[in-house]
Amino acid sequence: MTKKALNRNLHAAKDAKKDEFYTQLADIEKELKHYKDHFRGKVVLCNCDDPRVSNFFVYFSQNFEQLGLKRLITTCYKNQSRDLFSQHDSEHAIYLEYTGDRNNNRVPDPEEIGLKHLKGDGDFRSQECIALLKQADIVVTNPPFSLFREYVEQLIEFEKKFLMIGHMNALHYQEIFKLIKENKMWLGNGFENGNAFFETPGGEQYGGGVYDPETGLVKFRNVAWFTNLEHQRRHEELILFKKYNDEEFPNYDNLDAIEVSKIKDIPIDYFGAMGVPDTFLAKYNPDQFELIGIPFGNLGKEIGVTRNHRGRTDIAITKDGKSRCPYSRIIIKRKS
Repeated sequence: MTKKALNRNLHAAKDAKKDEFYTQLADIEKELKHYKDHFRGKVVLCNCDDPRVSNFFVYFSQNFEQLGLKRLITTCYKNQSRDLFSQHDSEHAIYLEYTGDRNNNRVPDPEEIGLKHLKGDGDFRSQECIALLKQADIVVTNPPFSLFREYVEQLIEFEKKFLMIGHMNALHYQEIFKLIKENKMWLGNGFENGNAFFETPGGEQYGGGVYDPETGLVKFRNVAWFTNLEHQRRHEELILFKKYNDEEFPNYDNLDAIEVSKIKDIPIDYFGAMGVPDTFLAKYNPDQFELIGIPFGNLGKEIGVTRNHRGRTDIAITKDGKSRCPYSRIIIKRKS
């Protein structure tokens, strides 16, 4: 193998490891309890999980009868190793298929789980994996963060119901925000206290407060559940109490909207455009609010943001003679 080819393979392996975050069973259980009515009589596909170690497979196989599932299919990218973290060094992948308990012990026994070989590497974009996708009613998984846009695009193309984990930065992707704005995708109930814990290879590379050497877990506050399955929290009304005043809620220099730096401070008596932190989407009720857009870059141009003091289409506020650009905002309006 040439040095150049070797370097390419090393970089590919490094990038693959960055995408390996193994979801904790407790987090899956806490989120899935809000969607149980959606699964009766359905075929569930987990297509980004090593089926022999995936906690998604554990959850659905152990709760198969309780959920009333019809079938469970779990696939992953090429991996024949039984180690927790994929080495991506096998030419072929496998998938598991489970259709329920046959010996009435309420446990998914090995002989009840069908292990089948794929011809290719198990990439969710391959034709044989797409064929499995077509058989599914609901997809539940933790896809590679680097392929999130492509992964969501495929689910939308095949009109699938889904529940998956993604990075909060995805909210600012033009394609993703458009789906949220059009009410085709929204955030789930979320991780407890906003903290998600994952097993990942090389977790020790993360600093203190992120990596816990005792548990081997890394903690992230910037991930969320994304779904198009209805849940109760999505229609809970956000209680507002603050009154509008122009000193506390200044107008942006380059967009006809006011700055609301805290979600709890959204004024009860203001019905114009407002810029709020993107964490608002975790509390977004489409019956109560309208999403206008994201005020930066090309997305900012679409909603009328003009160039600021830095010559960019980011929203800016001038106070005491100094201009600043508030970080990570979404423009919303109250509905009457």
